[in-house]
Amino acid sequence: MLARRLVSFFKSSPFSKVSSSGSSANEEKGKSFARKAVSFVLITVTGGVALSALDDLAIYHGCSSKAMEKASKNQAVIDAIGEPIKKGPWYNAFLAVAHKRQSVSCTFPVSGPQGDGVLQFKAVRNGGDNRFSYVLPRDWEILIMEALLHVPRNEEKRQTLRINLLENIPPPACIACTECTPQQSENQEKK
Repeated sequence: MLARRLVSFFKSSPFSKVSSSGSSANEEKGKSFARKAVSFVLITVTGGVALSALDDLAIYHGCSSKAMEKASKNQAVIDAIGEPIKKGPWYNAFLAVAHKRQSVSCTFPVSGPQGDGVLQFKAVRNGGDNRFSYVLPRDWEILIMEALLHVPRNEEKRQTLRINLLENIPPPACIACTECTPQQSENQEKK
């Protein structure tokens, strides 16, 4: 149906066929072409913006799901705001992508029965860039992650807690490089 509309849209205007004068037909044809060109450019730009927004939403969903998984397993966060921990709406989140969508910085609201707050993290994408990167889910490695939680205490003002969520995770094990062999310099071989 969309294809039919586009085809009929790009066909020549009926007004140009009806006019009897040759010069007015050419003017009408030029105006019709200009209208079609402007419409095509506007549709193309709108489509590009929509694709970019959908890609950003997919990035947000993938990263925030991984962050929520880590936050829901952290005992300090559970003690502060309780269980279950719920992610706030996507439209209250902040997302910044950089380096050809290979790194992301995100902040989004969370809430629990005892309080609320925000999770902030920076992550990088694992894997290479291919032509299906817009369609396939991405694997993100969270580099920095912290929670700023607002918890009411004994009818006082709300207390704000800053919890580093990656603090308890041990660094990856060091693996010796076995593929590289030390090379002797050319000067030592000549001597």
